[in-house]
Amino acid sequence: MKNLLATNPLAILTGMVARVAQIGVLTTLFTAFALLSAFGQSDVSSDFLGQPNVSLYATGLNNPRGLKFGPDGNLYVAEGGFGGTVSTVGHCEQAAGVGPYTGNPIGARISKIIPTADNTGFRTTLLDNLPSSQTNPETGSLTSGVADIAFVGDTLYALIGGAGCSHGILGLPNGVIRRNPGGNWTLVADLSAFQKAHPVAHPNPDDFEPDGTWYSMVEANGDLYAVEPNHGELDKITTAGVITRVVDISASQGHIVPTALNFYRDNFYVGNLNTFPIVQGSSKLFRITLTGQIAQIGSGFTTILGIARDQAGRPYVLENTTGNPFPTPGTGRILRMNSDGSRTTIASGLVLPTAMTFGPDGALYVSNKGFGQPPEGLGQILRITVP
Repeated sequence: MKNLLATNPLAILTGMVARVAQIGVLTTLFTAFALLSAFGQSDVSSDFLGQPNVSLYATGLNNPRGLKFGPDGNLYVAEGGFGGTVSTVGHCEQAAGVGPYTGNPIGARISKIIPTADNTGFRTTLLDNLPSSQTNPETGSLTSGVADIAFVGDTLYALIGGAGCSHGILGLPNGVIRRNPGGNWTLVADLSAFQKAHPVAHPNPDDFEPDGTWYSMVEANGDLYAVEPNHGELDKITTAGVITRVVDISASQGHIVPTALNFYRDNFYVGNLNTFPIVQGSSKLFRITLTGQIAQIGSGFTTILGIARDQAGRPYVLENTTGNPFPTPGTGRILRMNSDGSRTTIASGLVLPTAMTFGPDGALYVSNKGFGQPPEGLGQILRITVP
């Protein structure tokens, strides 16, 4: 198959899409990410079409995902890692479509990016030996691991999305972990068990992952909140590990794949990836109250994977792919929603971006080359100044 991919990638992609179109949403998109990488199309020019407001801040990351600035002013980045080889077939229910996964209990990490005098960052490892897993080879061996991070006071918490038996990881579920002062970590909340005990109303059986595919996490009022795309839910996790459902998004919206999460003025703002193949303008923004009331507040977006707000409260939306039916490197962009209803493009030409956050300097920091980027270390953090 490797030779065939090299010979006729578009034909293989078309065939793969036809074969997995019914698998569903997130996993199908991730399959296409991996295929595009295999075709060598991720080598997009790093000058980002000459955009003067976009610069390379840090390199050497393994599938970078969620990122946050800590109270010390440094940037912390969750990484999906590089997958593994351990199978759990026969031990538990496997993921539909892209399974069986294979896992590595120590294949992912969290990086700390220390700023340097030249406006770039130096990557160091803050916490490693975290679980990473990958889909089956037929669907691209796509990795997942640490999905996002958040701070409660000075304490770092991480959202694990690549663990659990259905991801080839025995003995460690998907969940929230806490970094301890000594540099080790403790599992705070078992999200795998919670999902199994509290199923959503409308899961998609053709795209079902028993342990979930957790994506974004934020801190709000001293608690943690995480969104899970595959089942479609927003949950609250206390620092003591108590988990409660804020809202079953699938109950009112169906299988829309909610991914991006932002908290602002006592409301959550959620963006969705939506179904595959990509339909330009089919993603939406939702507002969710602390009590779980959900309302659509925006539309016309595409493949949303990030939401952030500047110091003036203006919202920014990260789109992974635009103008294409399949995930395509070099077509990601960031839009600002203006008060008059217009939208301003802040940056374009991004390579499969996966998350973003504002820094204390007022610039946006973006996880770029966040999917399907073998070999190791090709992931980047971009710094984008905004007008």
